[in-house]
Amino acid sequence: MKKLFLLLLCIAILGACKSKPSAPKIAKLELSEVSPSQKNRAYELGKRMLNACNTSKFKPFTKEEATEKVIQNVTLDKLSSTCRKFSIKYGKFEDIRLVEVIKNKADESLIFRYKADYQRKFAQKELQVTLDKENKVSSIRSTDWSDVYVP
Repeated sequence: MKKLFLLLLCIAILGACKSKPSAPKIAKLELSEVSPSQKNRAYELGKRMLNACNTSKFKPFTKEEATEKVIQNVTLDKLSSTCRKFSIKYGKFEDIRLVEVIKNKADESLIFRYKADYQRKFAQKELQVTLDKENKVSSIRSTDWSDVYVP
């Protein structure tokens, strides 16, 4: 009887120690919840980068616009290489359309998801522009479009 009682007590303790689901680290925001200045900043910086593919001219990001990591990674050489590939495959860049904004609760950053429009419409590309707490671009990423956000 004592063994049965101890066994049940151990099971009860293990059940109580089970990890609880953590709160989601990201949340989709309504577009109206995001300030127009943040939307405009993300749009202008993202479009400026992709538009460089059409003009072959790129004004580098400043320390007020982007983090040091982004400034170092978005160079004219790297951008030119990517632009060549995109131009051959997708044609001329036309514009970006804001689809959703996601808040990363871990670092309070905002991820702006844009559909990128190109001359050739056979594939839909996505541009993600992430603004940190200081409204600086902390990352820019281009992927194939997915209706579900993939971090």
